[in-house]
Amino acid sequence: MSDRPPLPPFTAETAALKARMAEDAWNSRDPARVSLAYTPDSVWRNRAEFVTGRPAIVEFLQRKWTRELDYRLIKEVWCHAGDRIAVRFAYEWRDDAGNWFRSYGNENWEFDTHGLMRRRFASINDLPIQEAERKFHWPSGRRPDDHPGLSDLGL
Repeated sequence: MSDRPPLPPFTAETAALKARMAEDAWNSRDPARVSLAYTPDSVWRNRAEFVTGRPAIVEFLQRKWTRELDYRLIKEVWCHAGDRIAVRFAYEWRDDAGNWFRSYGNENWEFDTHGLMRRRFASINDLPIQEAERKFHWPSGRRPDDHPGLSDLGL
């Protein structure tokens, strides 16, 4: 198995890099790409759904991004210790009827020695917003380096 740096134990700098790498992958909306950051037997809790293994992760993300259109995500490290990182995040998306939402949440991550995430626990709440209330304005894909983060946006 090849390493996926940065590797634990995490520093403030490497935890922030790991969170940004995760954000970039999720903003690609490429389920296969995203799944490669997780161990083959990774265990997730996402809201009330339990997912185990890369094939289930791919299936979950395919369903997610079929429903959550124009998805834009920002992650920010809350804390880190050893092989664990806690992040807070927000993402904006719309449904197929054109209704906009901002979803807020927290994730707890645990990594193996190769830098792959073996556990992911996510708690998420959805807030309906008006399109004019959106704060995440960049083309589909990676958030530009000069776009404000969550704290800068007051989120």
